[in-house]
Amino acid sequence: MIAFFEALETSAFGELARSSVWLYPVANVAHVLGATLLVGAIVVFDILVLRRRFQTADAVSGAALATAATGLALLLFSAPVLFAAETSALMRNPVFLTKMALLAIATANIAIYYARRPREGDIRAVHAIISASVWVAIVIAGRSIAYV
Repeated sequence: MIAFFEALETSAFGELARSSVWLYPVANVAHVLGATLLVGAIVVFDILVLRRRFQTADAVSGAALATAATGLALLLFSAPVLFAAETSALMRNPVFLTKMALLAIATANIAIYYARRPREGDIRAVHAIISASVWVAIVIAGRSIAYV
């Protein structure tokens, strides 16, 4: 696995990500915008669930899903650029590794939520609390990576 990360960082793509005047800054802005759209949409949905407005949450879920999907697309296109530019530093950064662990938890929570399709308020509320908390923590960790 370490060999893969070293190869990525020293690849032409990694070099381009580090040396291009525009690629890294554009990817960085796209990553922040993507996180804003994704997490914003998820947290709005979670708040509606916590307020027990299930019909409203279900009605909003289409728009929230489209917004979240747009954010996810931006994240998926920008993350490889940011990662390739400084792979070895990121793989040693405890905040980045924490962010990745939180991302796994958030993804598992979403998968469990949609697999179970809970209709009971308390179960939905637990998923919403986990979701909102973990996604906000991911954003905080993501913005903190540069400072560790």
